[in-house]
Amino acid sequence: MKKTIAILLSITMLLSASACSSNNGNNQSSTLEIVQTVEPIKLVNKMTESELSMVDKHALTLLDTPEKTDVSVQTEHKVSVEYHTISIDEYRKNIENARNDMTDEDYEMAMEYIKTVEEKGEKSITLPPYILVDGYLVQYVIPYADPDYDGGLIEFTTSTATSATDENGDLKNGNQTTKEFSFETFEEYLDEYLDWIRKADTEMGYTDEEIERDVLYVQLANEALKTGNYEILPEGTVDINDKSLYNDRDYRSEWEYNRQDVEAIKDSIDEISIYDEELDEEFVVHVTLPPDYDENKTYPIFFLTDGIWRFGNHTELRKYMDNGEAAPVILVSLWYNYNTPYEDGGLRYYDLVVNRDKLLDFITDNLMPYLCENYNIDCENSTLYGHSDGGVFAHNALFNSDRYENQPFGHYIIGSPALWGLYNYNDDAHISNDDVQNDYGYFERNEKLSKSVFLCAGSQEDPDYADNYKGHDTTLEGTAKLKERLESHGANFTYKLYDSHHYQYIPEMLIEYIKETYPC
Repeated sequence: MKKTIAILLSITMLLSASACSSNNGNNQSSTLEIVQTVEPIKLVNKMTESELSMVDKHALTLLDTPEKTDVSVQTEHKVSVEYHTISIDEYRKNIENARNDMTDEDYEMAMEYIKTVEEKGEKSITLPPYILVDGYLVQYVIPYADPDYDGGLIEFTTSTATSATDENGDLKNGNQTTKEFSFETFEEYLDEYLDWIRKADTEMGYTDEEIERDVLYVQLANEALKTGNYEILPEGTVDINDKSLYNDRDYRSEWEYNRQDVEAIKDSIDEISIYDEELDEEFVVHVTLPPDYDENKTYPIFFLTDGIWRFGNHTELRKYMDNGEAAPVILVSLWYNYNTPYEDGGLRYYDLVVNRDKLLDFITDNLMPYLCENYNIDCENSTLYGHSDGGVFAHNALFNSDRYENQPFGHYIIGSPALWGLYNYNDDAHISNDDVQNDYGYFERNEKLSKSVFLCAGSQEDPDYADNYKGHDTTLEGTAKLKERLESHGANFTYKLYDSHHYQYIPEMLIEYIKETYPC
């Protein structure tokens, strides 16, 4: 009997070891393998037919070097124009729908314009045309696009959203600036307005080459409209929702990762382009498969927001699986498509904080179900990570998880949650302080928290955002209060302060987490 037990124990230990790594530190394949038999939680894919048709799963393109076109040396350019009309009734309906966003003066002018058109006996209104230069939509005012423009006085108003971001991409402040322009001649307009375009593009972080391209496109469009040297497109040709029309800027070079390390495992990385109608954004998702990935086995997902930075952690985390210090998991990171600039902290803030419910809908009901259809995923043992604004999102995702039919995650990492950002931008965020302190009413709906939580921050980080707190809890104060609430409800959680500022501890924390949560 003792000999039988010893044999059984030996087999059990061998099976356990082979489930973590086939290399076992010496590159020798194990003769015994175990197929996990976890029955995956079923997720319902709630993507629309249009969204499903736009998903593109392909090989990694992050390493590709985008081709650069120097428009300044091009000798030929093509200008295309689509004139389009709208019925007076539809135009009036649009004006009424936008009434709350208009000043009384603008509203009265629009209604007076409708009256003038109707008095002429016309049934439709010609809208400002769509103008394309070399296939890209010109988004600045083009005086000669107005058929009534005679080269004289030009008057118009522009609005520009400005924002300041820190080195981690977090929005520090933002505002909308409006400027009125009045020029006596077209030449006067061209000199000053092009200078304004340069300043506006500079504030948005464009390179000198990109700025001068915008300026050139405006000049080319004006000249073409002035001389009539342009192609007329059939009405309905231009789809203003086609984001490829707006710029050809490619920000792959802004992503933070070790190229050599990624090259070594690129065949194990899938890249997915996926569009969400609710957010009207296209995202890029990177899926890094573990060593010796077996499509017949089931793996948890380690899901990281802020992929522009966190994709760079994939290779390091995968090394711990390869050497047997962590069990195999699928690494997933999420960011915007490659046309989204690094500096666009405003977009990141709005989706992680202001539009956090829409982003949660997208991840819970669209992205994770799609991933489950393409990979065998152990959702119950999967982790969602978010830091800073992402920590605000992870907090929201955790304490609203019970509202969803789909349950894609069993674990949550809430890193340095910038909960003060909700208060500073309360008008946009549409949330009361009580909702945050009450964790979105989760414990009013549930007796206990059904998920596990890793709550963390940097012990030195409060001074990093001293100007942003405005009398509200600092990052560490808000984190400490969240810890107290988790304790009071007997939640399954871990709390740790790293000797670090706001984000420097992240790589260390992720490695520690994957080794402890997914031990070999």
